[in-house]
Amino acid sequence: MSIHVQGMRAWLLQRLSSVYVALYLVFALSFFWHSPDLNYDTWLNFMAQPVMAISSLLFFIFILVHAWVGIRDVLIDYVHNGALRFSIFVILGLYLLTMGVWVLMILLSVVQI
Repeated sequence: MSIHVQGMRAWLLQRLSSVYVALYLVFALSFFWHSPDLNYDTWLNFMAQPVMAISSLLFFIFILVHAWVGIRDVLIDYVHNGALRFSIFVILGLYLLTMGVWVLMILLSVVQI
């Protein structure tokens, strides 16, 4: 089977994104669990590091990709009207793109280069 098959690409994106999200959550939660002084300044210093900002941006990108693939598969399976499916795809795509831009703006306001 070729990797260029659409279903295989979606399956692989779903699995890779879930692995990254899980690893990120384990790392972030363990950091905050072991942080003795957990407050806004601790979070800001943690997120202001460029490596953490980049890994957080990747985290949110992978969440958006994971959501897109999952909802796309459900829509393809259960919404048979082509025009309705396309409309939902456009609305969902714009919504996820807006969420991505919003997260990028937040991370850029926090990071210190």
